[in-house]
Amino acid sequence: MTTELQTGPPATTQAPARVLVVDDERSMRELLSIVLRRDGYDVLIAEDGVAAVELLKRERVDILITDIRMPQMNGVDLLREAKRIAPDIVSIVMTAFASTETAVEALRLGAADYVHKSPNAAAELRLRVGRELERKRLQQENVLLKRALRTSHQFSNLIGTSSPMLAVFQLVETIAPTSSTVLISGESGTGKELVARAIHVNSPRRERPFVALNCGALSETLLDSELFGHMRGAFTGADSNKKGLIEVAEKGTIFLDEIGEMSPVVQVKVLRVLQERKYRRLGGTEEIDADIRILAATNRDLSKMVADGMFREDLFYRINVIPLRLPPLRERIDDIPLLAEHFVARFAEQMGKPITGISGSALARLKLYAWPGNIRELENAMERAVALEQSPTILTDSLPEQLVEQDADVGSVAAPADALPDAGFDLERHVQDIERVYIAEALRRAGGVKVKAAELLGMSFRSFRYYTKKYNLK
Repeated sequence: MTTELQTGPPATTQAPARVLVVDDERSMRELLSIVLRRDGYDVLIAEDGVAAVELLKRERVDILITDIRMPQMNGVDLLREAKRIAPDIVSIVMTAFASTETAVEALRLGAADYVHKSPNAAAELRLRVGRELERKRLQQENVLLKRALRTSHQFSNLIGTSSPMLAVFQLVETIAPTSSTVLISGESGTGKELVARAIHVNSPRRERPFVALNCGALSETLLDSELFGHMRGAFTGADSNKKGLIEVAEKGTIFLDEIGEMSPVVQVKVLRVLQERKYRRLGGTEEIDADIRILAATNRDLSKMVADGMFREDLFYRINVIPLRLPPLRERIDDIPLLAEHFVARFAEQMGKPITGISGSALARLKLYAWPGNIRELENAMERAVALEQSPTILTDSLPEQLVEQDADVGSVAAPADALPDAGFDLERHVQDIERVYIAEALRRAGGVKVKAAELLGMSFRSFRYYTKKYNLK
């Protein structure tokens, strides 16, 4: 038994699709190999099912074309084994003997098409290979689109008018059209992935995939497999061939979050991708070209990690071509009201609650707090507040406990020295009394017209109506 290997033209920046042709007729193997190579495909050929299985275990294959009737292992058995080794493989069966039973069995096993051998079989297969590869590409893009849509609402969280954020926006606009690698640094919750997405959607690669991976969430072996893919048997549990995210992100952008958590072994492989634009699947021998842009992020001090021998110096300089620092929320206090109101509007719509704003006292609490969890913590706080609030405005009582119990003065106007009795008093009740007096006076001056009274107090009509009901004012 022999196995023949023929390759197509020199690889381009994107690895050509690989087709495996399996047929016990040498003339058919050679004809299909010539026809498919002319279209730029890499072609593997095998004379029977057993040889084909061995190839599938070792090599990446996108499309399998197999005869039905062959010695040792027929086409139906080969289809069954191919699906076990590479579940995402596309299969096309061909035969000179028409059989409804075999056709049905082949299709049941996942074959995409069924072709009768004829003088025009090669031309027909050529067309169907192109059609199936296009269909596979569209399916993959659909999966990525759905993933993007699930997180698309988060993109709008990248907002702000403070000086630090305006500087970030300007840098993003400058570097997005380039192909340079960017290292985004910042504390957890500052929006590093959002910035990476902003760079991608403003780049020439915007029509291709954006794929994100958290390097700190996986073990070394699983991270290796997720990034580069693996061949069947590469490690315990690797029951089939699998594409890596670098391959999925071809011609697009891959975002490596928390790259400082990456093991030295995987660091070496990422460095090779950056230097040579090539990589291998885990357990594989085939060199695959990588046409991707790498964006990395970290909440750690990588320069210190390099000095401590915990991160490769050469990789650090490769990913730190353009450094971009995201400020923590405590350094952009002026953006807190804008962000908080954005989150309130979003969650109010999701929950179907008529909440239209945030009270001045609550905003003061938000601006005073240090926000160790940054934007992510603010988002969670606003979701909680919207869920608990019963009025049209977010009040202080609906905020998380750590904000409500802050000791510092959050008032915008200083209290007179004699305003607080020595014995103290009930501040909340005192404030409510003042609210009631002003609302009643506004109603009197407006002749009982609530819309006008609300305008006198600078309130929305909905909020004013809530307070009139609260204090039983007509």
